[in-house]
Amino acid sequence: MLQEGAHGKWTVSSSDESAEENSDSEKPCTSSLSDAACGRTSGPQYPCSEARKAAHKRKASPLKLTDKSLSTETPPAVKQRPSQEGSGWCLSSSDEEPEDEQKHAHKEIVKEEKYSAPKEHPLNLCKDDKLSENLKEEEYNEISSEAQDIWDLVNGGNPFRFFLTKVSGIEQSYNSGALHIKDILSPLFGTLISSAQFNYCIDVGWLVRQYPQEFRKKPLLIVHGEKRESKAELMAQAQPYENIRFCQAKLDIAFGTHHTKMMLLLYEEGLRVVIHTSNLIAEDWHQKTQGIWLSPLYPRLPKGASGSAGESATNFKSDLISYLTAYSSPALKEWVDLVQEHDLSETRVYLVGSTPGRYQGSDKEKWGHLRLRKLLKEHALPIQAQESWPLVGQFSSIGSMGADGSKWLCSEFQESLVAAGSSVTTFRKCDVPIHLVYPTVNNVRQSLEGYPAGGSLPYSIQTAQKQLWLHSYFHKWSAEVTGRTHAIPHIKTYMRLSPDFQEIAWFLVTSANLSKAAWGALEKNGSQLMIRSYELGVLFLPSAFGLDKSYFHVGRKKLPERKDSATYFPVPYDLPPEQYGSKDQPWIWNIPYTDAPDTHGNMWVPS
Repeated sequence: MLQEGAHGKWTVSSSDESAEENSDSEKPCTSSLSDAACGRTSGPQYPCSEARKAAHKRKASPLKLTDKSLSTETPPAVKQRPSQEGSGWCLSSSDEEPEDEQKHAHKEIVKEEKYSAPKEHPLNLCKDDKLSENLKEEEYNEISSEAQDIWDLVNGGNPFRFFLTKVSGIEQSYNSGALHIKDILSPLFGTLISSAQFNYCIDVGWLVRQYPQEFRKKPLLIVHGEKRESKAELMAQAQPYENIRFCQAKLDIAFGTHHTKMMLLLYEEGLRVVIHTSNLIAEDWHQKTQGIWLSPLYPRLPKGASGSAGESATNFKSDLISYLTAYSSPALKEWVDLVQEHDLSETRVYLVGSTPGRYQGSDKEKWGHLRLRKLLKEHALPIQAQESWPLVGQFSSIGSMGADGSKWLCSEFQESLVAAGSSVTTFRKCDVPIHLVYPTVNNVRQSLEGYPAGGSLPYSIQTAQKQLWLHSYFHKWSAEVTGRTHAIPHIKTYMRLSPDFQEIAWFLVTSANLSKAAWGALEKNGSQLMIRSYELGVLFLPSAFGLDKSYFHVGRKKLPERKDSATYFPVPYDLPPEQYGSKDQPWIWNIPYTDAPDTHGNMWVPS
């Protein structure tokens, strides 16, 4: 369908014209397995989003810069041009009549043939054909950590227990201290008895193969949010595995998703909790920037220990039990009991979760952004001149924010993020600068994956064109500090920084994108918080790490001596973030990009 407005014409598919609240949630597409059964293999072999389905299609059938098939396959040509009014983002197309648009598209491609495609990305060590072969065989050339390295990594030298995932195709040194899923499931971490995997997008066969051979038949519970056809497809994937059981998370509010990403790993030696940002699919552990919080090994409590035994100063144990109990699932009751039986007292982070529902009274502060507000009020130390301390939010998708900032972003959400200490704030909250980090089209184009990386950034044109005001807050993705500028972020982080970006009041890594569905929105004159989705993250506060100051220092490339390392937090991207320039545009997945090729010499035509 062709739409026209103040920012030009663009083509949209009718399937995406509704559910704007769900634009951040990577809506499940359930046709992939039935396609495979019919011999069509362009889609992924597991339920996933429309954006990721488009990325799979482009990987399977790349469109080269000079590919003449573009002239018949693309929607009317959409050229991107910078806005002259400083919004940093504008959609434009030819002013010719529709009947001339196909000819115009062909003309554009012919002209572009003169453009010389860049050589293979300097950081990308895999050729396209080798990459696709690796995707099939899951041999990602990830650097296998030496056993001693992994042991040292997990048991010392990282007081925050915050890690990035390994990235294939970057300089080796930047993967030092990073983890692959196979590392996390390694026997070095414990002798596995059983496990639970909470996630959104799950490739069951791939997941099983990430476990060491000796653990692949151990009981595995998969907690998911699939319904109807996609649920049946998930079950079908698991048919060959007798050890796998499922728990379907209740999603009673429209457009909600089970977006939480957590592992519960029960060992002979104890219990471990892993809270992270990656889907359980090969692509998410290959060339993306992802975050992981890895708990200590929690020992089993002595028999007969009291119900309150094994609690941490951060109340992590009871908060985790509350989160698991919110599923109201018999399948999770045994995991609640297992958590109860272990000593979690060494935990130094706070749990910040979302569960679907409408909450009133004291329940309002249990979940979502009001949970973060409560923790910051109770445990963050007051900051002097704090109105000048900016907020940074970094995410991989964006929901509908409303007609302007006052509707949610700069009102209730910002009020939660600027909370600090119990004192009443007297400054105007709208004075606090907000820096939102979200990849530009060029970030995606120049990434290790090229345009298909945009399949995991499902910001849609339908949502974007309703909130052009938001784009003035946008900042580019850059991560030279961790060697991950070209590894597109799927991690989500939020923090409060000093005006010189040298100190951090708090840091949150979470599954929650920038959306009301994830964080919740107030209703009924502020008396009720409505949340659509399940989300989970961990909050790092200086006080929980024994610091008497109200801030961490921003970690440098080379951390100081270990005795000081708890004062330097390893922020995974560059600070301060750089604002979009006049020619920068946010990545929007469901419009074509045919003006310039990506690092593999390809174009992006999602339809």
